[in-house]
Amino acid sequence: MQDGCGRTIDYLRLSVTDRCNYRCQYCMPPEGVEKRLHSDILSIEELAEIAEAAVACGVKKIRLTGGEPLVRRGLLDLCRMLRAIPGVEELCLTTNGSLLPQLARPLRDAGVDRLNISLDTLRPDRFAAMTRLGSLQDVLDGIEAAEAAGFHDLKFDTVLIGGFNDDEIGDFVNLSRNHPWEIRFIELMPMGPCASWDKGCFLPGETVLERVPELVPIEAQGVARRYKLPGAAGTVGLISPVSHDFCADCRRIRVTADGKLKGCLHSREEVPLRGLHGQALEAAVRRGILHKPERHHLTERSSDTPRNMNQIGG
Repeated sequence: MQDGCGRTIDYLRLSVTDRCNYRCQYCMPPEGVEKRLHSDILSIEELAEIAEAAVACGVKKIRLTGGEPLVRRGLLDLCRMLRAIPGVEELCLTTNGSLLPQLARPLRDAGVDRLNISLDTLRPDRFAAMTRLGSLQDVLDGIEAAEAAGFHDLKFDTVLIGGFNDDEIGDFVNLSRNHPWEIRFIELMPMGPCASWDKGCFLPGETVLERVPELVPIEAQGVARRYKLPGAAGTVGLISPVSHDFCADCRRIRVTADGKLKGCLHSREEVPLRGLHGQALEAAVRRGILHKPERHHLTERSSDTPRNMNQIGG
């Protein structure tokens, strides 16, 4: 299905929870999120029903997000249900990696094709400071468990933050030398807790190319401009939602854990899906696709959404 701007929409980011076992400074307040009743959040069956309606509208790729999706009870059952939907060509999941030692193999067995692991620093002290609750070693153990389970094409999502991790750009890029991984640098977006941060925190993706000039451009993939070190096993990706607006090529919709369809991460517009079934649910999904905003306005102002990232799905 195409939206009102002629973009083919075939990618659903489905948030299964707004909770997380971390409190990353740019994503969540230090006290965490206000705990909601279980009844406020979509059930596993509702999530699967919405996904099926989205597939009926042309979605082929589903990514499970959070919060941290691995803290959601019933996640493995949901993965099996999604994998069983005819037309789902790719089932992915984005995680902070801390629970992968226990769950990497069950996720693979449940039909997950690919993992993205969020990793903003390779230094234990910085990791603890940024996440407020996390341990870098847990994530490193999770990476090892993921590869042992058969997730060989790992992608790492690194939010580029001036004054925090920009001195680690070379270290991250070097991870691609000997591993078939994609190290993806994502520009920090002015939304939620970081909207009021100093401008020096917001670096363009080109900073990576300036620091590592030996990177050679290769074919793009999705919203990522991709590069490679000569002879490296892996690749480097730049995702630049601020400095290189890729809205014209956006092919995704999002559904929040409380059942709202968002055509754009940064828009206030939401289409309620909860309580709808059958043709009514499919019609609401189609309406959300047709009304997908043409673009965001991050170069002019902070994000328009009143939600934090954990409430939308990263």
